[in-house]
Amino acid sequence: MSAEVENEECEYTDLFLEMAVDPAAPWERYQVLVERGVVEKGVGKVLMASRAAVEAACRNPKVFAIDEAGLFMGNVRSFKPQGIDPPLQTKYRKILDPLFAPKKMDLLDADVAARVNQFIDGFIDRGECNFTEEFAIPFPSSVFLTLMGLPYEDLDLLLRFKDDILRPGSTRGELLTDPQERLQFQLNTGQEIYAYYDALLDERQKSPQDDILTHLLQAEIDGDRLTREDVLDVCFHFLLAGLDTVTDNLTCFFAFLVQHTDYRLQLVENPAIIPSAVEELLRWESVVPAGMRRATEDVEVLGCPIKAGTAVSLGWAPSNIDPAQFPDPLEVRFDRQPNRHFAFGAGVHRCLGSHLARRELRVTLREWHRRIPEYSLKPGSKLEYQSLMRSVENLMLVWPTG
Repeated sequence: MSAEVENEECEYTDLFLEMAVDPAAPWERYQVLVERGVVEKGVGKVLMASRAAVEAACRNPKVFAIDEAGLFMGNVRSFKPQGIDPPLQTKYRKILDPLFAPKKMDLLDADVAARVNQFIDGFIDRGECNFTEEFAIPFPSSVFLTLMGLPYEDLDLLLRFKDDILRPGSTRGELLTDPQERLQFQLNTGQEIYAYYDALLDERQKSPQDDILTHLLQAEIDGDRLTREDVLDVCFHFLLAGLDTVTDNLTCFFAFLVQHTDYRLQLVENPAIIPSAVEELLRWESVVPAGMRRATEDVEVLGCPIKAGTAVSLGWAPSNIDPAQFPDPLEVRFDRQPNRHFAFGAGVHRCLGSHLARRELRVTLREWHRRIPEYSLKPGSKLEYQSLMRSVENLMLVWPTG
């Protein structure tokens, strides 16, 4: 275990876990972490960065269990299903996985394409847009709201909920840094989220609809209906997952393409490569840096002892450029096959909505480059990468018209 490292590098390891490294170009630092494999970052805390270490932990969820403290975001109970471990987690996945199965997502293609084009219609004739604000945020959010059965007019409120949980204070103009203030802010927002969903669930009990809210109210585990608390815990998790991750990926994807004309032209000239291009951009951009676990017993990983109770960060992002898995990890290749990246995590807690996310990303690249094949960064603007969940704020794009 790399415990005896220079002070600067120890500091960096802490910063990495908080995504306070340079989010615009994190790959050099990722390489350092991958070479170390398992990095001790203080008493009772380690980072698993190599592919072998991360896979070892994912194969053993009993020993590397979900760290509920690491998943606290204003919720008063564990998120379901991502915040609980097997065997209970498996029961919830049996209810929820079919809602996001690949064949079910295939049926959404036409609707997703229509939404992409509707948003493009709103700015294509202007020859410019704030891609983040005018597309990357509202497009996946509209898909999510429809699936859940939430009114579109509530989008601003739901986005405020999401930002107040993930980035406490940001909607008021200043991120909160004091731990107690952040905690209380998240708790207050969490209560608003519970109350919002509780009222909607009351409505669905009176008037069922063809949406996920109604499905959750009618679902059963071993012959028993989910409790209201169970449903609220699922909804809370879906709010954070459904309104943030695809947005972050879209901003990073297009920031990459606007900086690399040759890759953009590949999509324009050969749309058939878009599915594999999406996988490669998911690997390369890796907007979710790590997942939190806690060792339940003394264990050894790759020769490194880890004591029971140790907080363990599974480095999805660094493991995505591990040369043991990817022979040329620092080269972006839209034809990469196979591409077993960890952008959606791995193991029993792998992202529930990965198939939906893939559909949204593929359709966006297809429809955007069909209608706006040539675009660039607006003169005078710059790429502003954000940490925590890697993303780009105010991505300003311009293109020729007429």
